Amino acid sequence: MNQVMNQQTVNGVLGGKRIILLGGSSGIGLATAKAAAAEGAQVVIVSSNQQRIDQALTELPTGSEGYQVDLTNENQIASFFNQIGGFDHLVYTAGEGIKLSNLADTQLDEARTYFNIRYWGAFLAVKYGYPHISQTGSIVLTSGIASQRPNAGWSLGASICAAMEGFTRAMAMELAPVRVNAVSPGVVKTNLWAGMSEADREGMYSQIGNSLPVKRVGEAEDIAQTYLYLLRQPFSTGQIITVDGGAVLV
Repeated sequence: MNQVMNQQTVNGVLGGKRIILLGGSSGIGLATAKAAAAEGAQVVIVSSNQQRIDQALTELPTGSEGYQVDLTNENQIASFFNQIGGFDHLVYTAGEGIKLSNLADTQLDEARTYFNIRYWGAFLAVKYGYPHISQTGSIVLTSGIASQRPNAGWSLGASICAAMEGFTRAMAMELAPVRVNAVSPGVVKTNLWAGMSEADREGMYSQIGNSLPVKRVGEAEDIAQTYLYLLRQPFSTGQIITVDGGAVLV
């Protein structure tokens, strides 16, 4: 597979660009890394899990890099960006398993912890990564349709997604001319749902998929194409791009 990907053209918009993907060892992040590498980008994946990094690197072209960083640790994030040097694009897709709970059952300490990777990790990545991004580069963050279409039990998820969207717009103004955008996925088949039993997970995919106009839930590769669009699009900033199979319509 590496040989095939190494033969891809480097003449496109992303050819020769260096892209840092935090959360790039699995799921949407890895799918985005593969898609970017196939267009000739040099990808650097970052994760807290060394085993997943090692596995992901076997699926990426020779010359791809992987680093283990605790994305809840400010010192480790700052140190990583200080050592990595200059780059063109920053993508943040990191997140732990999705947790659903009603407000009455939610403990405040647990709620605060849930923000650490999904929001504060992204906040710190932008803070310490931005000084190393080329002026024609960009940042792409991750939200989710819970901010637009929450259900019962989604108080934390909806809050984080809404906060990320506000942060994206603020950074588009503050960090200009570097472009800052976010992708807002619907339900996607990734390991974020690994906390559910296989039967429950497949039942959820089937139920939700059948309710959507496209008649299926998303695959990581579907969502990756939206990240690549925002990396390539030189006139888009402060935008939240929803890619959900039509979920916000039904």
